[in-house]
Amino acid sequence: MQYQADSVIDYISQLPEDRKAPVEKLRKTVQENLPKGFEEGILYKMIGFYVPHSKYPDGYHCNPKDPLPFINIASQKNFVALYHSGIYAKKELHDWFVAEYPKHCKYKLDMGKSCIRFKKIDDIPYDLIAELSTKLTVDEWIAIYENAVKRK
Repeated sequence: MQYQADSVIDYISQLPEDRKAPVEKLRKTVQENLPKGFEEGILYKMIGFYVPHSKYPDGYHCNPKDPLPFINIASQKNFVALYHSGIYAKKELHDWFVAEYPKHCKYKLDMGKSCIRFKKIDDIPYDLIAELSTKLTVDEWIAIYENAVKRK
């Protein structure tokens, strides 16, 4: 589901009632644990945490007008999603997350390349997401991103 929101507060206000609290808690978990330098806003019609143009003027290679994305949170039709670009780009981080997940959640991990799907919104592993959010600084994310993009 896509929401036409101009701000994070506007995005959350449009969510179904049963999604507002979990999405807000997920947002707060990321906010409180993300290293300094990332900014928050609406990116790709979702809640986004990204590297601002003031820190990385080149922006995202697919569209340099967009800031460099890092984490997004979205309420989809059948789940709440956390998109984490670092999991996709850094194998060690991916492997760590996959190994840790069963220690924090009784349900099977439902994951794509960068998307973690939470179908049971009452069982989102917020502590694990908090720890995941601390794993990469802005400078580390830029270095990983540039290495991947410039290699192509």
